[in-house]
Amino acid sequence: MAAPLGTVPAVDKPAIAAVPGPSDAEGLPIKMLNDRILVGIDGAEGERRSTGGILIPATAQMGKRLAWAEVIATGPNVRAMEVGDQVLFNPEDRYEVEVRGMDYIIVRERDIHAVAAQRLEEGSTGLYL
Repeated sequence: MAAPLGTVPAVDKPAIAAVPGPSDAEGLPIKMLNDRILVGIDGAEGERRSTGGILIPATAQMGKRLAWAEVIATGPNVRAMEVGDQVLFNPEDRYEVEVRGMDYIIVRERDIHAVAAQRLEEGSTGLYL
C-alpha cells in the first residue's frame, strides 16, 4: 500500500545492531543510542599510503587531517548513513572504545563530514548538513 501524499513511509532499522565481534564481557549485544555511530578504522592509526604505494608513518602526520572509517553500527536517530558506509570525520572529535580486544570509535552524526556508499544516487553529495 502506498503512503499518503505528504508522508514518508517508515524505514525499519534494527534496534540492536549485529556488530561482528563487539559485545561486552558477558557476550551481550550492543545497541547504539541516539545519533551515535560506531566505526572501525582499517590499518594502524595515523599510517597511510601514498598513491604510489609508499607507507607514510604516523610520525609524519599532517595537521588537521580527516579520516575515513567504516560504519559498524548506528543509533536509531541516525538518518544519513547505514552500516557498511564509509564516513569522513575529524579524528580529534571522537571517543575510543575497546571491545573484546578490538578498537572502535564512537562519533556523533553531526560530526560526520561526508558519506561514501554505493547506495547513494548519482548527483547526491551524501553530505549531512
